[in-house]
Amino acid sequence: MKRIKKRVRRWMTEQMDLPADVMMDLPRITMIGNFHIYIENHKGVIRFTREELRLRLTEGELLVSGNAFVIKNILPEEILLEGEIQDVRFIKK
Repeated sequence: MKRIKKRVRRWMTEQMDLPADVMMDLPRITMIGNFHIYIENHKGVIRFTREELRLRLTEGELLVSGNAFVIKNILPEEILLEGEIQDVRFIKK
């Protein structure tokens, strides 16, 4: 059933020219240099330290690594992180 839903969402996204991040439940990541990262459409914080932010996604996790991290803003599905960003990685589960 999940496969059918994914196919329908993908088809609707392509045919109706709708934003993929909204229709397919994907995260939207905006970076400013290597010191700000704004992440929308995540499913919750798994781990936060001054060197690491790990977020739950619909399919897997997002890992942000670096130094001197500070969460500037956090909402149920949005987060703004400041610090020295060295790596952003998707982890499939």
